[in-house]
Amino acid sequence: MDFSVEPDFQAKLDWMDTFIREEVEPLDLAFPGRAYQKPDGRLRKIVDPLKAQVRERGLWACHLDEHLGGQGYGQLKLALMNELIGRSAWAPVIFGCQAPDTGNAEIIAMYGTPEQKDRYLRPLLDGEVFSAYSMTEPQGGSDPRMFTMRAVRDGSSWVLDGEKYFTSNAAAATFLIVMAVTDPGAHPYKRMSMFLVPADTPGVEILRDIGTIGERPGHGHHAHIRYTGVRVGEDALLGEEGGAFAVAQARLGGGRVHHAMRTVAAVKKAFDMMCERALSRRTYDGMLADKQLVQAAIADSYLQIQQFRLLVLHTAWLIDQSSTREARTQIAACKVAAARVFHDVVYQAMHLHGALGVSNETPLARLWQAAPLMGIMDGPTEVHQASIARRVLREYSPAPGPWPTEFLPDKIEAAYTKYADIGD
Repeated sequence: MDFSVEPDFQAKLDWMDTFIREEVEPLDLAFPGRAYQKPDGRLRKIVDPLKAQVRERGLWACHLDEHLGGQGYGQLKLALMNELIGRSAWAPVIFGCQAPDTGNAEIIAMYGTPEQKDRYLRPLLDGEVFSAYSMTEPQGGSDPRMFTMRAVRDGSSWVLDGEKYFTSNAAAATFLIVMAVTDPGAHPYKRMSMFLVPADTPGVEILRDIGTIGERPGHGHHAHIRYTGVRVGEDALLGEEGGAFAVAQARLGGGRVHHAMRTVAAVKKAFDMMCERALSRRTYDGMLADKQLVQAAIADSYLQIQQFRLLVLHTAWLIDQSSTREARTQIAACKVAAARVFHDVVYQAMHLHGALGVSNETPLARLWQAAPLMGIMDGPTEVHQASIARRVLREYSPAPGPWPTEFLPDKIEAAYTKYADIGD
């Protein structure tokens, strides 16, 4: 198992580090909250040349494998890239790998027809449009077995009716990928199909944009959408009829590990600020860095970050060796660990900054507001814990008696007998 990269790619990473720090992170200060909005003319004059530099370096839209039309760097290299990209809210847009577009691009590349790829995938990969993924429902959360939104055949068309909740970035999207029930009587995982729906299709109505923690109501990025008699052609079906669950799993598996990759960057940023604070803040009896409790917080955070980063790198390596399906346990583990490490490290960094840490003078308060979201998005932590436990337990069998297998009396006796004469 080797996490190193060849010198040419390391040079790309070094360029990314400098480029993001000097050219991209300033956008977070000058244009906060604007990364996922449709850019006006002035902003395009700033952003487009930066995107051009990324393209020239062969680092644009690197989330797709080569056989799907991407750069083919693989998940391990993508993890190392995301350790840098995740420092900035603008960087994913500048590098053409912003969510939810990355996951949407992946499933269109995997399941789309040539016509669908021309119409939807190519503009998405070129950074010309944004997209949205419309799955969650008000009454069912993210559990597809509870979904009720319908898609019914009508001649050569499909007609969609229902409501979706928390459709991220819908306000800026040119098209939506919508999951709807097409066969209510089928197996729970065969009831639904996936559709590509242009955002300007009659009957698509954004009722409101829901603000999460730190966002004002009506000014969020997660839409409550009503679909009323939305008519699309047969060519809108993405993948097979009844195949939405498989399409969704293909999308969400990669998305979860990409979130984890960027979490490494976010917690490293918080950790860097924590260490700088400890070395620069003086109290009446010395530096913060000299306090044992501060040292313990820094040591604990360092350990958590290193353990988490190795878990993410190992998972990325495993996906490269097999697939996201084969690495489901590790991906779920990354999802659970990401929420915990993010919470713990960001809190320690914020706390160490005192009043400054909870102000809007640093990014720490904004990061802290995102901490609860980390345990909810892409499925709540508890669901992934149960999934991990089920898969881990498949590798074990019940003990044959009242004792653990390794400590059965006959095994103990055999061990004593084996070594009885040694050393006499």
